[in-house]
This record gives sequence, C-alpha cells and structure tokens, in this order.
Amino acid sequence: MPSGRVGKWVVIAIWVVLLVPAMMLAGKLSDAEQNDNSAWLPGNAESTAVVARVEKIMPADAVPAIVIYDRADGVTDADMAKAKADVQAFQHIHNVEGPAQEPVKSADGKAIQTVVQVHKDKSGWDGLGKVVDSMSDIGDKNPAGLGFHVAGPVGYGADSIKAFGGSGVLTTITALVVVAILLLTYRSPWLPLLPLITVGVALVAAEGLIYLLAQHAGLVINKQTSFILVVLIFGAGTDYALLLISRYREELTREEDRHKAMAEALYRSGPAIVASAATVSISLLLLMLARLNSTAGMGPACAISVAVGLLAMITLMPALLVACGRWVFWPKKPAYGVEAVHKDGVWTRIGARISVRPRLVWTGTVVVLLALCAGVFGLKASGLANKDQFTNKPQMAVGEQLRAEHFPAGDGDPVYIAADAAAADRVKEAVGAVPGVAQVADPIAKGDQAVVLAQLKDEASSDAALDTLDRIRTAVHRLDGADAQVGGSTAIMVDTEDAATRDDKVVIPLVLAVVLLILCALLRSIVAPLLLMATVLLSFGATLGVSSLVFNHLFHFAGADASFPLLAFVFLVALGIDYNIFLVTRIREDAGRLGTRKAALSALSTTGGVITSAGVVLAGTFGAMGSLPMVFAAELGFTVAFGVLLDTIVVRSVLVTALTLDTGRWMWWPSALFHRRDDAQPAEGDAGQVPSLSGR
Repeated sequence: MPSGRVGKWVVIAIWVVLLVPAMMLAGKLSDAEQNDNSAWLPGNAESTAVVARVEKIMPADAVPAIVIYDRADGVTDADMAKAKADVQAFQHIHNVEGPAQEPVKSADGKAIQTVVQVHKDKSGWDGLGKVVDSMSDIGDKNPAGLGFHVAGPVGYGADSIKAFGGSGVLTTITALVVVAILLLTYRSPWLPLLPLITVGVALVAAEGLIYLLAQHAGLVINKQTSFILVVLIFGAGTDYALLLISRYREELTREEDRHKAMAEALYRSGPAIVASAATVSISLLLLMLARLNSTAGMGPACAISVAVGLLAMITLMPALLVACGRWVFWPKKPAYGVEAVHKDGVWTRIGARISVRPRLVWTGTVVVLLALCAGVFGLKASGLANKDQFTNKPQMAVGEQLRAEHFPAGDGDPVYIAADAAAADRVKEAVGAVPGVAQVADPIAKGDQAVVLAQLKDEASSDAALDTLDRIRTAVHRLDGADAQVGGSTAIMVDTEDAATRDDKVVIPLVLAVVLLILCALLRSIVAPLLLMATVLLSFGATLGVSSLVFNHLFHFAGADASFPLLAFVFLVALGIDYNIFLVTRIREDAGRLGTRKAALSALSTTGGVITSAGVVLAGTFGAMGSLPMVFAAELGFTVAFGVLLDTIVVRSVLVTALTLDTGRWMWWPSALFHRRDDAQPAEGDAGQVPSLSGR
C-alpha cells in the first residue's frame, strides 16, 4: 500500500527503478511514429487501395514537390534560366526521383512552375523536410525580387513536420500552466512539485510503453497522437492528483497519523478517480473501431497514457505525499482536529442561491445551453485543404496561393486512376469524357496494371472538384473488367469525410452506452446516470455551437478536419463526465446521513474549489495546444478547453446541483438510497449552513 509506513518507500523505489529504462525507451518514441499515408488514410477506402496499386507502377511512394517562382512585375529570361538550372541542381538532392518537369511560365508571365518527384522513404515527413531544406538552399539564391516556394504534398509535409516540431514547446507550456494553477490553488511553493513530478514520471513511462507496443505489437502512432497524449496525461493526471490531495488534506484534519489519513483518502476518493479514468480510457479505446487510421491509432495510445497516469496517481502520488508529511502544505498546513470551514465559501453561497428556486435555475440554464447549440449548424467539418491547415502562413501556403493565382486551378495535383492494363485505354477515354476534367495523360503500364493521371479544371479541394471526382468514379466503375479505382488528394478528401461520417455513427453511440453503464455501476442508480448524460450531451452541443461561431467569425478558419467532431465528442464527454462523477459520488456518499438535497449543497461546498481547479488545469493544458501552428490543434484545444470550463462552472455547479435539489431522492432510484424519507427541500435559511463533514 502506498500509504503504509514501509509501503510508501517500496512504491517510490519501484517507480525509480522503472524510470531508468522508461526514459531510454521514451526517447525513441519519435522513431516509431508512422507519418506516411497508411497512418492517416481511411483503412478500407478506395483512395487507400490506389496508393498501394500506384506504388507498384510508379516510383515507390513518390510525391510531387511543386516549385513556384514569382515576380510581381513579370519574370525575366534570367529568371527562367535560373529555374532551369535549379531543376538540374535538384537532381543531386537525396531522395529526388528522376527527371523533373521542365519549368513552365504562367499565362500572365508573373510566375514559373516546375514539378519535382520526391521519394518519401521510411523517415516520412522528416525526410521530406530535409529535401525541402536542400531545395530551398538552391532556390533561394535568386536574383533580387524573385520569390521561391515549394508547394504541393512535399511542401505540406515539410511545413507540417516543422509545425509538429513545436511539441517540446507544448510540453513546457503545459507544465508551466499546471504549476501556475497549482500555485494559485494551494499557495504552497512545494506542493505543486509533487503532481508535476508524478505526471512527468507517468509521461515517460507511458511513452516508453507505447514505444514498445509500436515496435513489437503493431500499435500505430503518428505526430498527432504524440502531442495529444502529452496534453492528456498532464491534464487528466493533474485532475486526479487534485482530487486526491483535496481529500487527503480533509482527512488530515480528522486523523493525526498521516498514513491513516492517506489510506482513508484513497478509500474515499479512489472509486471516483478509477471510474473517471475508466470512462476516459474505455471511450478512447473505442476509437479503435474508427475507419480513419489516424483516429483509430490515437485511441489505444491515449488510453494507455490515461491508464498509466491513473496508476501513477494512486500509487506514486500518495507515497510522495505521505513521505513528505504535513509540511508540504506549508504555509497552510492542515491541523489535526481543525475542521475545514466551507460555509462562507463562494460555492456555499452559490448553492444557497440555487436552492431557493432550483427548478427555475435548471430550466433557465437548459434554455441558454440549447440556444448555444444553434451554432452547430454552422460547423464546417468536411476537411481542410493543405494550405488551410496552418494557423500561420508557411511557405507552402504562400506557394499554393501563388499557384492558384497564376496557373490552372487543378494543375499539379492530378487524380490517379489505377486499372488493369488491358482496360487502360478505355479508362482514359471514359475519364476524358467526364465534365470537369481538363486533361488526361496516356496510361503508364507495368505488367498487368496501369495508372491514368487526370487533371481537373478546379482546385483539388473545391466543391466542384469533389463533384467531378464522384463523376469520375461513376464513369470508371461502370467499365466491365477494368477493376478501376480512383485516388489522389481529392479522392482522399471524399473518402476521409465518408469515413468520418461513418465513424460518428458507430463510435459515438458506443461511447454513450459505455459511459452510461459505468455511471450506473458506480452510482447504483438509473435516474442519476441518465440525468448526468443528458447534461453532458447538452454541454457538448453548446460547446460545439460556440466553437463553430469562434472558428468562423473570430479565428476565420476555412473549416475543420473531418475527424474533429468525433474527437471533440470523445474528449468532452469522457473528460466532462469526470466532474459530474467527482461531485455526484460525494453527494451519494453524504446522502445516507444528510439526505440527498442537503448532501448536494454539502458536496458542492466541499468539492467546488477542487473541481474548479481541476477544470481550469485541464482547460489550460488543452488550451496550450494553441502553441502549435496547426488548425486541428487550435480547434481541438479551444473546444476541449471551453467545454471543460463550461462543464466545471455551469453544468456541474449550477445545472447538476439544481437538478439534484429538484429531483431529491429520486436521483438514486431504484437503489436502497431512494427509499430514504428524510429528504426535505432545505429552506433558504438552511442553504448556507453546510452540515459537519466529520461524520461517516
């Protein structure tokens, strides 16, 4: 037991021994990341199958780098000569494949474009970044006034790896946020160190374990997963630490022996902490059922991180607290025999106001939240073009903008049609007859397989291009014996959106069912879990509505990733239910001796501060995701941060408390607690008097 006189040292020693190999393994986690197409695309989609078929015909895993030169007053003959010389120089860069397309001047004479094929090896995005750096070293040696940009898939990959490279900064910012909030919460210079140490150990242990599973058990992780699990461990782990510390501090006023106080604190707070972690972990594991590989791979890795964080918080954290003694709370050390006073606290006063007219409070709150839900209809979660996936404007985005201004919209980003070689000419003819197709190249055959490249008239991510893609698929699928499949970036957008829609329909109901079952088992009731689920769903809808308005009118983002609604739902529902679990388990604990309505006020007064602090910590850690210049990170970070604050300040403190006061003992139907009859509505004058918490 971590609370034992000898057990605490054993627990600390075990973690120290485990930390050494864990640090060595965690440092290799980036080596196990898979950032190629297979780690992101829908698993069974047509566009994914095309990638595999094309690789057998064209250079393996070749991706285009679209090089753009521009001059505002028109490119010169010297500029064109420079572009041609660069093409020859690019051939000497490692991983550049074969001859490049000769430079082409735009119709308006203000830009030059050439396409260079780059081999993406096992280093994935890291390798693309090195290629672009080498190309830039050559291309930037330009006559004054000539711009140079690497766009297309290679430019996007290079800028993405730079954006994700800020994960070290993200970890630092997240740690500083946690320390700052803990200092404000406890006003102790020493106490924040213990949760921070525990979270740090948990992070290293989780990354080490995830590395082993990625190397030897087929677990798929990518850059996106790596930075989310950092935020998740810091946020959720610190939440569990706050709940444990709060209960331990309370028990120190009742027990002179700190070891007994910690044993009681673990006994009292343990079920809520474990239930909370189980809810989050199981919900994340359900992401494995998603068809989007990036979403499916994230689930188990994040679930493992939460489980490791839980283990650290119920073993290492209590051991450290007991080993340090009461002095760690300095300058406000909890004294034995001195009860904590809550009657003058802000949450006591809020409870008193709610208790006057609880039905009016909860109905009014529901109306406001429903109004906020209206913003959901403006959410554009159909995917983002590569140039729109950054919160800043990297060189790739500038290049894409110049390409759109000076060259045909679909130029340089073809549709790939894989087919049997014997039917390749029929496929070319069918595709050429499709409205919206600008040009179709001659088939490239190898053995019994062939690939046909088609250029669209419209920009690859536009609605018109998506419609054309559907028409191409319809046309080639009708060809008997062709076995034709359509891929490319436009097809990937279509398949990703379709997979995300399917994932929403499958995973979301399963998450709701699992969370409901966990609540029923924990509270031994049917009514309370149903009410809590309703409040969380309402909170999620309101959060998504506000987020949509902010994305469209404040941040001016072009849209959201297709997987965004599902990930936002899982994080908000799983994490948002935590605060309801922390509050309602305390209400149930006190209801046996106080009655449900008085217990609701008692629990709000007792847990209000710690739950609010936990919510602020979690919101702060997810808000730190905004330090990464990626739209996906900014959107998910804002949505979870806002949703957690809404859950903490409004849903948990106001809505759930008011519902409990209005519902009374019916919250616990059909359990034995429902049959209590001493559950009268507290009078207004009684609401501010919080009953003594010393009784069991």
